[in-house]
Amino acid sequence: MTFLSTILNRVVATSVITGAVALSPVLTAIAEAQTLNGAGATFPAPLYEKYAREVKKKYPDLKVNYQAIGSSGGVRQTIAGTVDFGGSDAAMKDDEIAKVKNGVILVPTAGGAVSVVYNLPGVNKLRLSRATLPAIFSGKIKNWDDAKIKADNPGVNLPNQPIKFVVRADGSGTTFIFTNHLSTIDGYFKGRIGANSAPKWNLPNALKGKGNPGVAALVKSTPGSIGYVEYDFATKNNLKSAELQNKKGEFIAPSLASANAALSNVSFPSNYRVFIGDPSQGYPIVGLTWMMIYKQYANAGKADAVKKWINWVLKDGQQYNDDLNYTKIPGDVVNRVLQTVNSTVK
Repeated sequence: MTFLSTILNRVVATSVITGAVALSPVLTAIAEAQTLNGAGATFPAPLYEKYAREVKKKYPDLKVNYQAIGSSGGVRQTIAGTVDFGGSDAAMKDDEIAKVKNGVILVPTAGGAVSVVYNLPGVNKLRLSRATLPAIFSGKIKNWDDAKIKADNPGVNLPNQPIKFVVRADGSGTTFIFTNHLSTIDGYFKGRIGANSAPKWNLPNALKGKGNPGVAALVKSTPGSIGYVEYDFATKNNLKSAELQNKKGEFIAPSLASANAALSNVSFPSNYRVFIGDPSQGYPIVGLTWMMIYKQYANAGKADAVKKWINWVLKDGQQYNDDLNYTKIPGDVVNRVLQTVNSTVK
């Protein structure tokens, strides 16, 4: 009996050890798996959702969640430390950066156009000059058959009806890009509204939509309306986009090509923060979007996951930008950003 008991104990012990060895790769994989939670701008949401799906093909152990809550929300959550990365189309200001206790790096990920979308039955082509567009959104022009709009669109049958304005309900980087352009080209708009993520519009009976999807849905369902959304939201919702007059005096429709032309001469400083008010060529309302990551994370595993994510986004992920109507970040800027991220994030 004693002999049999000894053999049985050895068999059980050996089985336990073998099982532990067999399970160790699984346990290691579980230990190494990381989930990154991000939140912020709706402007790049379709792109970030694509990134999150594609990155798993290369790194199955990396899961990325992104919640589109608006740029202001992304900045707030970055400051509060409740996300692993934030998203914003309005680069963080100095006072906001100073509030991030673990330090922050602004990582440019894409650029794009902001479309001025409208719903005007019977009007398939609308042009708005540099004088007319700010006058509309500052409330000086309130009717579709206003003389200034008619002058921009000779021969077009514009209805005698009030303009129904659609703006963002939330703090928005798309709004910042839009108002930054209008403030740059028009002194009255700058003094009355200004460049802001959440301006006081002072527009009569303005409708307010949550995020780019909300504005797009309101414009689509409201005849006589005008609003602004990121270009990809305009195309996906089959919305008409106005041709806008650029610095050269040309009327340009939003497109990937015209956005690339506008962003081609952008110079990135050492903190990668850029404000584009009035590009010298191409489509006139364009901007960049950033991921905001910390310099210091709670543990090495999280820091490594963030670096893995950012390296993939700027190396592998950029190939998807064109497909979704976003511009790519120039290669020399990518190299600079990755050097900053890889040497700084801990």
